[in-house]
Amino acid sequence: MLLVKVMGSVMNKVELLAPAGNYDALMGAINAGADAVYLGGEKYSARAYADNFSREEICDGIHFAHVFGKRIYLTINTLVKENELDDIYTFLLPYYESGLDGVIVQDLGALRFIKKHFPGLALHASTQMSLTGSLGTKLIKEEGVSRIVPARELSLEEIQEIKQTTGIEIEAFIHGAMCYCYSGQCLFSSILGGRSGNRGRCAQPCRLPYRVDGGREQYPLSMRDMCTIELIPQLIDAGIDSFKIEGRMKKPAYAAGVTAIYRKYIDLYYEDRDNYHVDKRDMDRLNALYIRSEIGDGYYHRHNGQDMITLNSPAYSETDESLLRTIEQEYIEREPGVNAKAEIILEAGKPAELLLKAEDRSIRAIGDIVQLAQKQPLSDEKIVKQIKKSGNSTIVIDEVKVSCKGQIFMPIGALNDLRRRAILKMEEELIRQNGLLFEERKTVLKDTEQSSDGGIHSASSTVNLSLHVAVRTKEQLIAALEQKPTRIYIDYSLLIIDGVQKIQELLYSENSGKKEFPALYVAAPYIVRKKEFGYLTEIRHAVESGLFSGVLIRNLESFGYFKEYLDKDKLVLDSGMYLWNRESIRFFEGETAEFYLPIECNRNELSKLQKICMDDNACCSAILYGRLPMMITANCLQKTTGSCTKQLGLISLKDRYGKIFPVFHDCLCCYNIVYNSVPLSLHKFLQENMHLLHAGRLDFTTENGRETKEVIRYFRRITDCYEEPPYQEYTTGHYKRGVE
Repeated sequence: MLLVKVMGSVMNKVELLAPAGNYDALMGAINAGADAVYLGGEKYSARAYADNFSREEICDGIHFAHVFGKRIYLTINTLVKENELDDIYTFLLPYYESGLDGVIVQDLGALRFIKKHFPGLALHASTQMSLTGSLGTKLIKEEGVSRIVPARELSLEEIQEIKQTTGIEIEAFIHGAMCYCYSGQCLFSSILGGRSGNRGRCAQPCRLPYRVDGGREQYPLSMRDMCTIELIPQLIDAGIDSFKIEGRMKKPAYAAGVTAIYRKYIDLYYEDRDNYHVDKRDMDRLNALYIRSEIGDGYYHRHNGQDMITLNSPAYSETDESLLRTIEQEYIEREPGVNAKAEIILEAGKPAELLLKAEDRSIRAIGDIVQLAQKQPLSDEKIVKQIKKSGNSTIVIDEVKVSCKGQIFMPIGALNDLRRRAILKMEEELIRQNGLLFEERKTVLKDTEQSSDGGIHSASSTVNLSLHVAVRTKEQLIAALEQKPTRIYIDYSLLIIDGVQKIQELLYSENSGKKEFPALYVAAPYIVRKKEFGYLTEIRHAVESGLFSGVLIRNLESFGYFKEYLDKDKLVLDSGMYLWNRESIRFFEGETAEFYLPIECNRNELSKLQKICMDDNACCSAILYGRLPMMITANCLQKTTGSCTKQLGLISLKDRYGKIFPVFHDCLCCYNIVYNSVPLSLHKFLQENMHLLHAGRLDFTTENGRETKEVIRYFRRITDCYEEPPYQEYTTGHYKRGVE
C-alpha cells in the first residue's frame, strides 16, 4: 500500500476503487487513475444486467492491472443457491490462479466456501450484508474477512467507530446511485416481479411514482445520487481505506470521467489539505456524467430527510455528449503502456540476447542461436521493426539499439519469440516491483460432498406442525394468547413501550391468573445501530427474567450481541438472515437453536435445505402466512412527505395500479418497513413437503384482533383437513416460481 507523509506523519493513502461493467471501462478507469477496479463475471454478480466480463477478459484484466500496480476485485455478491455453491470452485479457479486480489461477497455460505478452497484470497464483505456496527463486523472478521463495505446508511461517526473498534479495512461509497432500502434487505422487486436484488436483477420499483397516505403522486422512494467530492478531507481523516464509486451499469466514460476527478482531489488532499477546494467546473463535470436531477452527500451527516429524495423526478440530467467524447479520447481510446528501451545483441553461433529497460527496471531475455548469414543478412531496420512490434502488450518499446557482430541471420519468428519473452519478463518484473506478483497459488481441492437431490417428499394427509405466531400490537397479542399457539413472537416495540411487568400482567389476566401460556420470544429489530443497543439490552434482560424463552434475530449486529450473553438454545434466526445453502447453515452451526427458511427459494430449493438440516441435525421452520417486509429503510416516508411524529404507526404507499402497501414507521430504531399489499399464504401447500419442518409461523402486521384469531384458527384446522381461507387476496410468493 502506498504510504504518504501528511502534516509530519506517515499514513496509508486511501484507495480509489472504480467500477467496470466491461473491458473498456476497466481500461478507462485505470488510465484515469483508479488504484483498483471491481468487476463482475458471468455468474454471481449483483449487476446481472451489466455487460460483465468473460473468463479471458478477467484474466487479461488482472495481468494488465498488475503491470500498472492496480488491483482487481471480483464480485460474488449475490445469494447463492445450494445447487450453485459447488460451481463457485470452477468459476473462481482461473482468476485465483491469475492472481485475483480479492472477492466481494454477500452470501455467508459463499464466504465459507471460498475461504475453504481458495486460501490466501482476500475476502471483502459486500454492502449487501447490511453491516451496521462493530459486533457484526467482528463476527465476519473472525471468518477471515479483511474488509467490509458497511451499510450506506451509516454516519461518518459510526464508520469511524467500526474502524477503531475492529481494525478492519473500510470500503465506503463516495459517488453514484443510492438505494432507498438497506442493501440486502430489499425484496420489493423480487416479490412484485420475481427480479431479485439479492440476485443482481433489481427492476428498481423505487424509481416509480407513488402516493403516500392519499397525497399527490410523487417519487418518495427515489434517492438522490451521491456526490461527496467536497467531503474528501473528512472521509480520509475518518480512516476510510477505500473510496468506492458506484456504476457498473453505466458507460465506460462515466467510470473514467468520475475516477479522474476524484483522483485529482484525493491527490490534492495529500498535497495540501489545508487549501482543499473543489473547482466549480469540476462539480459541473460530475453533474454532467449520468447524475440524477438532484444530488446529495448521502448519509454521512444525516439520518434521513426530504432533501435526500428526488421527489419530482428520478430521471438523469441531460448528459454532456461532448464531455463524454473528450473522456473517451483521453482515457478509453488511449492505449496505456510502459515505455521501454531495448538493446538486442546478435552474434553468430551464440544465443540472441534482448535487454529491456523500463522505469528503473532491467531484464535480459535469451533467445535462439544466431545463425551466420548464407545469403541475405538481417538488416538493422528489419530487426528494429520486429522488436518494436509490441502488439497489445502493456510494454511499448520506443527505442531499439542493435548490436550485431558480422553478417547474421535469424528467422522472423525467432525474433518475435525473443521479443515476447522479454516483454513477459519485464511485465513480471514490474508486477513484482508493484508487490502484486503472486507465487503459484494452490487451491484446496473441492470435496466430493454432493447436494441433496431435494425431491418433493410425500407426506401424510395429517401434518403435525407446531404453530408459531408473530405479533406487533397488543390487540394481536391478546388474540394470539387466546388461541394458544406453541410459540408467540412479540415485537420488541411492545416490550420497550410496555415493559416486562405490564406484559406479564397481561399474560396472567388473559390466562385467568394461571402461568400456562405459549412460549414467548422477543422479535428483535430488523436493523440495529449503536444508538439502539439499549433496546438489545432490554431484550436480553427480558429473556434473562425468565418470562421470555428467547429472541428472534434479524441481523448480524444483533446476533453478535446476543451470542455473547444468551445460550444458543435461546437464539432463533429469522428468514432475512438468508441461509440459502449448506455452508450458510453451517456458518451458524452450534450457535443457534433454530432458523426460518428464506422466502425467495422455491419448493425444490426449500426441500434441499430441509434435507440438509435433517442430515446436520439442524432445526428449520418456515413462514406460512403474513405480509412480507419488502423494504427496511433508514429514510422515512412520514418525514419525507410531512413531519416526524415520533410515534410508531402505519401509513400507506399507493402505486400506479392502485395497490396499497402498508408502511410501518418504527420510531424507536428509526426505520420504515414497507410491507406487501397482500399477505403471503402457503395454505395450499401445507400438506406438501412440510413434514421436515419444526414449525410454521404466522406473521401479523395490520390485522386486528378478530382477523388474528380467525387466521390462527384457520391454519390449525387445515392441518387435518383442507378448506378455503377466510381471506380472498393473498400471494404464494416464491414457493412455486422462486427467483432466477
